[in-house]
Parts: sequence; C-alpha cells; structure tokens
Amino acid sequence: MTPDAERMVEALLFAAAEPLSITDLARRLPANADVLGAIDSLRHSYEGRGVQLVEVAGRWRFQTAEDLAFLMTVEREEPRKLSKAALETLAIVAYHQPVTRAEIEAVRGVQASRGTLDTLLELDLVKMRGRRRTPGRPVTFGTTYAFLEHYGLASLGDLPGASEMKQLGLLDMDLPAGFALPDPANPDGSNDEDPLEPGDEREFHQDFLREDR
Repeated sequence: MTPDAERMVEALLFAAAEPLSITDLARRLPANADVLGAIDSLRHSYEGRGVQLVEVAGRWRFQTAEDLAFLMTVEREEPRKLSKAALETLAIVAYHQPVTRAEIEAVRGVQASRGTLDTLLELDLVKMRGRRRTPGRPVTFGTTYAFLEHYGLASLGDLPGASEMKQLGLLDMDLPAGFALPDPANPDGSNDEDPLEPGDEREFHQDFLREDR
C-alpha cells in the first residue's frame, strides 16, 4: 500500500458529506490502489486521537471520539413565536401601562386566555407592576428591560407614535377611559397604583388560573 493511496483516502473521507464505502473510494482512486490497506493504516493512525476512523453500516467516516462528545454539545434557546393574542396583549401593555387584565380585555374585546399573560411573564417581556387604587385592587402590568432590549428601544418614548399606531390599526379600538401613550419624560410614572406586596405574584397566578377555568 503506497503512502499516496492512504493520503488520498484520508482526503476523500474528510471531504465527504456522508460515509463512503470501499467501492465509493475505489471508484475515485487510481486503478489497483490498495483501498483496504489504506483504510486499515488510517484506522490505526487515528486510534486514541480526537478524531477517529470508524465503520458505519459498511461505510467509513471520520468522527469525534466518543469520550469527547461533550465538547460538541451546544445549548441554545429556541426562539418562541408569540401568538396573535400574545402580540396584541403585549402591544396594549406597552402603550397603556400600567394596565390591568380587565383593561386589556376591554381593548381587545375578548377575554384574556389562560396562558397569554403567563407566557409574556415567563418570557420576561411583561412584569407585574403594582395594584390599581380602585375597588378590588387589581394587579397592573408593564413592560420590562428585556422588552426594550428585544425590540431595540432605548426607552418607551421610542415606541412608534400615534400616526404609526393608526397605520397599524392600534388606535381603531375602543380604549377605556384614562388610557394614553407613554410619556417619554416619565414612561413608568403612575399615580394610581401601589407597589406589589410580598406574595402578590403567587396570588395573581392562583387567581388568574382559577378565573379562566
């Protein structure tokens, strides 16, 4: 077996998109090339190295050594596509915060589904801000830093203005009294809500799920 045959087989296996059989290799090599000898020599040469020559279903390929498989593992977050209801809810929260769930439902014209706000809370796009100073003291919602980061906004004042909202159809809805665009100078300011108290978050999730069953 000539060194050239070994080098050629090595090159073919490295460049191949899938395992190659002895027949595949022989078809590409010069006539009378010792393909089996080249395979055997390469297999021994790569023993104990990070990359090894292995046989899979009668075909040959280079692959990472089994004990180094952990190095190839990559963890990544798969993007979650928001539903139409979630996008509408997020838009209402962004433009009308602080806003209660009842006010969100009034704007959308439909009852909030059980998981819509939970999804936005889980993704950290929406947060519980406080409690409205009205009978029942409903929880109010607002956007988060992650919301600004996700949409590339320096502040809530960078949200599209009234004209853009009209073009998007967001101002065609019947808005509850008191709703207004955020004030760029004080986007998070509110005089009609109190801060959350310890345990409010857990209480909200219990009440929210029970009401929507």
